[in-house]
Amino acid sequence: MKFFIDTANLAQIKEAQALGVLDGVTTNPSLMAKEGITGKNNILKHYVDICNLVEGDVSAEVNALDFEGMVKEGEELAELHDQIVVKLPMTKEGVMAAKYFSDKGIKTNVTLVFSAGQALLAAKAGATYVSPFIGRLDDVSTDGLNLIQEIREIYDNYGYETQILAASVRHTMHIVNCAKIGADVMTGPLSAIYGLLKHPLTDIGLAQFVADFEKGNKQ
Repeated sequence: MKFFIDTANLAQIKEAQALGVLDGVTTNPSLMAKEGITGKNNILKHYVDICNLVEGDVSAEVNALDFEGMVKEGEELAELHDQIVVKLPMTKEGVMAAKYFSDKGIKTNVTLVFSAGQALLAAKAGATYVSPFIGRLDDVSTDGLNLIQEIREIYDNYGYETQILAASVRHTMHIVNCAKIGADVMTGPLSAIYGLLKHPLTDIGLAQFVADFEKGNKQ
């Protein structure tokens, strides 16, 4: 399972990279705005800065809603760096753009996916990644993990190579459960990744090891 971090914060990306488990980054206009990154040139430069910090794919989202606009923005984003993945919305125009970029060998991430049917269309269009938003489904009393299972079954049935990128991951158990049901990638906050480190028995055992060592090695 690949671990992506969902942020535009360079410090957090560096921290995740230092941990040694980071495979890529996802961003969106909201995350850019949260970091105070505004203006086209600043945003494009920030994408390049992120690519220079990590070795894996970096999803960069288009803002256009029409096909021609998505193509124009997507081509500009793809030219920034080899690691850029063009992030497209799950709309008719977004699916058309995914097919366009797929035919040109440009990686895509179809986002805002909330149904198995949408994920099927994205795979048919040749998307590199499909991003079902499991946390947002949970927010409206719908089982986001069930959607991951449905997509996994469909993709396995037909051998689709589109990778399931579990998005809107909120906590550690989202990650564990997504891994159990076969999500290819998860993207979430650094806190959720760090949560995987924690277990009270680890803390208790380590404290006991330290105490026993100090007791047996007093001068």
